[in-house]
Amino acid sequence: MELTVHLSCLLALLVAGLAQGIKGSLRSQDPWTRPLELKEFFSLFQIQYNRSYSSPEEHAHRLEIFARNLAGAQQLQEEDLGTAEFGVTPFSDLTEEEFGQLFGHQRAAERAPNVNRKVESDEEWESVPPTCDWRKAAGVISPVKNQKTCLCCWAMAAAGNIEAQWGIKYRKSVEVSVQELLDCGRCGDGCRGGFVWDAYITVLNNSGLASEKDYPFQGDVRTHRCQAKKHQKVAWIQDFIMLSGNEQGIARYLATEGPITVTINKKLLQHYQKGVIKATPTTCDPHQVDHVVLLVGFGKTRSAERRQEEAVSSQSPFRHSTPYWILKNSWGANWGEKGYFRLHRGSNACGFTKYPLTARVATAKKQNLVSCPP
Repeated sequence: MELTVHLSCLLALLVAGLAQGIKGSLRSQDPWTRPLELKEFFSLFQIQYNRSYSSPEEHAHRLEIFARNLAGAQQLQEEDLGTAEFGVTPFSDLTEEEFGQLFGHQRAAERAPNVNRKVESDEEWESVPPTCDWRKAAGVISPVKNQKTCLCCWAMAAAGNIEAQWGIKYRKSVEVSVQELLDCGRCGDGCRGGFVWDAYITVLNNSGLASEKDYPFQGDVRTHRCQAKKHQKVAWIQDFIMLSGNEQGIARYLATEGPITVTINKKLLQHYQKGVIKATPTTCDPHQVDHVVLLVGFGKTRSAERRQEEAVSSQSPFRHSTPYWILKNSWGANWGEKGYFRLHRGSNACGFTKYPLTARVATAKKQNLVSCPP
C-alpha cells in the first residue's frame, strides 16, 4: 500500500510537465525530445500497475502508446468544461481500439426489447432533492467489482441494480451472482458481451439469482456450464422498465425508488482520474453507447471543487456550480474515484439518457418509505 501511494505521488508530480513536453514532441520529427524522463515515467507506471511485456519490441510499442495517451489526456484536460482530471490510468498503455475491445460491448448495437417505459406524472416533476447518494444507505450498494478482461459490465450493473432494489424495498443486504448471469443467459454472450436487458431476462427466466458467495465470479472468457439449479435463489425481480429520457425524471426516480442502470459512451473513461466530466457531442458521441454502469446518486460541485473548476476554465458557464451524476463502474476500486466517476447532469453527457433501465422487485405487503441519503 505504501509503495502504491508513493508511486501515485511521483506520477502526479511528473505528469503535468511531462505531458506537455510529449505533446510537443509528437508533432516534431524527433519522437522523444525527453527520452530519459519519459522512460522513467513509464517504468513507474509499470511498477504501479504490474505491467510486463514479452519483448523489447513490445516494450517500445507500449512506451509509444503511453506517450500518445499522455498527450491525449492533456488535450482532454484542456477541452473539458467540468472539473475532471485526465492522466495516467491502468489503461494508459492501450490504444483506443484495444481499450474498446477489452471493455466495450463487443456486440452490434441493437434496439432494446419492447419493455414498459415509465412516463412521469406532473407530481413527479416536483420536489427533487438537491443531492442524493445511495452509497450512504446501509445494505444498498455492494462493493465495487472488477470485470477484468470479461466483457460483463452489463451483468455487473444489472446485479448491482437488483441488489440495491432489495436493499431498499426489503431492507435486506444481498450480493447476487454475476457468474450466473453469464453462464445461464439465453440472450447475452457471457464474457463476450451483452446488454443489461439480457441480464434481466435471464433473472426472469431462472426465477431469481443465487448469491455471489455460492456462485462466485470467475472473471475469464471460458464458457461455463450453467449451475443455477444447484443453488438457492436469494433475490428475484417482478419485471424491468425503461425510464423516460428526461434527466429530471431520472433524478426523481433515483431519489424515490433507488439506483438504476444507464448505458454510456465510455470513450473519456480511459484517461479519467477524478472530477466531473463535462462532455460534448464531439468529445463523447451520445449515440455510440457501449458501456453499462450503475447510477447511484447526484449532486453539485462546491467549495474546493468549485475553486478548482474556476482555475480549469474561467470562461466555463458551469464554473460556479456543476450538477453531476454519481456512477458506479466495474473496473475495480483503484480506478477513478474509488471505482466511481461523475458525469455532468443535464446535458445527456455521453448518451446518458439512451437506455435508463431498472429492475422492479415485488413490493412488500407494507410499503417502506424510501428516502435517498443526501
